Amino acid sequence: MGVTRVEDWTGGFDAIIDVRSPAEFADDHIPGAISLPALSNEQRAHVGNLYKQVSAFEAKKVGAALISRNIAHHIEQYFIDKPGGFRPLVYCWRGGQRSGSVALVLAEIGFRPHTLIGGYKAYRRSVLSQVETVPPRFNYRVVGGRTATAKTRFLEALAQAGAQVLDLEGLANHKGSMFGLTPGTEQPSPRGFESRIVDALRRFDPEKPVWVESESPKIGQLFVPKSLHDAMRNAPAIRVHAPMAARVQHSVNDYRSWFDHPDEVKARLERLTYRHGHAMIAKWVALLDARDWHGLVEALLVDHYDPAYAGSSSAYGWDQGEPVEMEDLSPENIKKAAEAVLRRFS
Repeated sequence: MGVTRVEDWTGGFDAIIDVRSPAEFADDHIPGAISLPALSNEQRAHVGNLYKQVSAFEAKKVGAALISRNIAHHIEQYFIDKPGGFRPLVYCWRGGQRSGSVALVLAEIGFRPHTLIGGYKAYRRSVLSQVETVPPRFNYRVVGGRTATAKTRFLEALAQAGAQVLDLEGLANHKGSMFGLTPGTEQPSPRGFESRIVDALRRFDPEKPVWVESESPKIGQLFVPKSLHDAMRNAPAIRVHAPMAARVQHSVNDYRSWFDHPDEVKARLERLTYRHGHAMIAKWVALLDARDWHGLVEALLVDHYDPAYAGSSSAYGWDQGEPVEMEDLSPENIKKAAEAVLRRFS
């Protein structure tokens, strides 16, 4: 059974196994890790209460029994078909009893487990350091443009053409607008968002530019790390232009999942009363009630999104970027435009 420090970790493990509780895993985990909890959420709470209210001895007895049952389950369900040379990295909160117990059993079977010294806490300290130091190492290229100009699709086309692309909206699971969170989904925690950003940047070549969308400092409920956003603000930009009809159709296609949630759409529109007044909100709600999705999208673009974008792009200097004119936002046209942009910037 081996041990690994965060500072020395260069990969090479067959699996990364997080043995913390499911709730801890959901809040944040090492990218690529799988959850094989030594204790469930309820079991962890129960053992913790025994520590506080009875004794450490009683808590350890109960905890050992529970962990043993859970390890047996994981062996039957996950490890049973793994070869003898299987080499997982196992970690818990502090690199203590939970990961040590699991790793000990795996080693006795004949696997080659390593535990992470300091556990998740050591990993988190590393992320906090890297989120400040890693983003400034790169040169960024910003893809700007008004709302509904298919900037995300443009980034995807750049990536398919071989460019390094940091998809912040994808990492945040949010499209950056008031309807950016797809119904029934959630954003990662702030910790999880930072982990995803650091993991993505660590895979890039600092000698090549990184393409990123012109995001505000906040995407949904998550904040872009200041070190990254500051680097983006000073980066060269392009501005994607498209006709209103193309933008409207793109939005209708992209946000179709909201059509089944008109009450939630109305609630979000009404939150903008302080900014646009009751008359404007009433106009939008009338379009919503009529299920005139094209009309509603165009009204929102003209009355709300375009004025907001003009202010933010000017503040960040992205309004001076090189224009990219798009007659339509078809996949073929986006692909051609992205390839042309790469040729100009290479």
